[in-house]
Amino acid sequence: MHILITDDENFIREGIKRTIMTAYPEYHVHLAASAEEAVQLMSEHRMDIVLTDILMPGINGLELMRISRHKQPQAKWVVISAHSEFSYAQQAVHLGARDYLLKPIGKTKLNELMESLTQEIRQEQIHSRGEETLREGLKYLREAAFQRLAAGLSVGKLSLEPLVEEYPEYYLLLVELENEQQHGPLEHFIIENVLTELIDRYGRGFVTSFDRNSLLGLIRPNSGVEIGALQEQIRSHLHKCLKTQPFRSVHSGPHRDFERIAEEVRQLRQRPDAGVQEQSEPRGSETAIHVALQYIKTHFNEELSLEKVAAVVFLNPIYFSQLFKQKTGQGYKEYVISLRMEQAKQLLLNPNLRLVDIAEQIGYGSVRHFTQVFRKKFTLTPTEYRLQRNVADH
Repeated sequence: MHILITDDENFIREGIKRTIMTAYPEYHVHLAASAEEAVQLMSEHRMDIVLTDILMPGINGLELMRISRHKQPQAKWVVISAHSEFSYAQQAVHLGARDYLLKPIGKTKLNELMESLTQEIRQEQIHSRGEETLREGLKYLREAAFQRLAAGLSVGKLSLEPLVEEYPEYYLLLVELENEQQHGPLEHFIIENVLTELIDRYGRGFVTSFDRNSLLGLIRPNSGVEIGALQEQIRSHLHKCLKTQPFRSVHSGPHRDFERIAEEVRQLRQRPDAGVQEQSEPRGSETAIHVALQYIKTHFNEELSLEKVAAVVFLNPIYFSQLFKQKTGQGYKEYVISLRMEQAKQLLLNPNLRLVDIAEQIGYGSVRHFTQVFRKKFTLTPTEYRLQRNVADH
């Protein structure tokens, strides 16, 4: 059993390790002082349990979960924090954390949790070992065939039919790291996980390592997903995770012929990246806010908590809130209310729509709440607004 403990405070790491090793001396316990160290260790070991602090320098614990959970889906995550903020716990649960522990962590609580997770992992291993071996074998064959095709090599007698059937039309996503001497396995790992996360989120596909500096993704997007918008998401998340490490990111497609994939990859490698001259953090921040604004405009009639939208663009909610106000000149809540109220004014001009219908269409569960917000915004009720505009109220 491999356990990873990630915390920037040494006495916390060592204390948790001592408690675990006392109860389970046969376990392998790995320590990381930062998310970067954790990523490096996860690229070397298959972790069964990961305990991570939330607030750490650089990549925080929640961001670590996001970029790692697709690479090691079997890992059980436990978030540890000195803060009892509900938004942190909510995000942790949303990302799949099994528990949220507040510091200082009692030995009894930690031992009970480890015992519960250990039993759960052993049961899963009994039931899924055969299926996992088969699944990993098929995944390896598929990606190995794709990698050889992309490099212009023969796949021998291996049939391409499963690929053709599953991906009758596909796009390619290429990310290349620049300055070869300035990067290592950590950056490679981050790119693979970001690509995998976004491909799984917006469609169906996979990622493979093309060479030491490049990763290649294949995706069949879901209906309504624009490949250009996905490309912007990739750039935004990589800017945040890779920080100052330069990279280029391009996409192709759509394509249908796997026999021509080597030529398509060759053309991708020659294609300039429209954002390559703007690899600074501000550009990444602007892109993240652009994506967030597009998401809000599309989903303004749904539940739109700040935490939910921050998660869409992979940003810490506190940082996202500050960045949003800096870039738009409005607070997040103020912006959403303004957007909904302007939409309400348009809908109120339609005499066939009841107030309850309008309230529902702009994301409010009750007419009373809608009326209160509208009055506060415009100093008159929706009904008074209709009278002012000579619209018969229903």
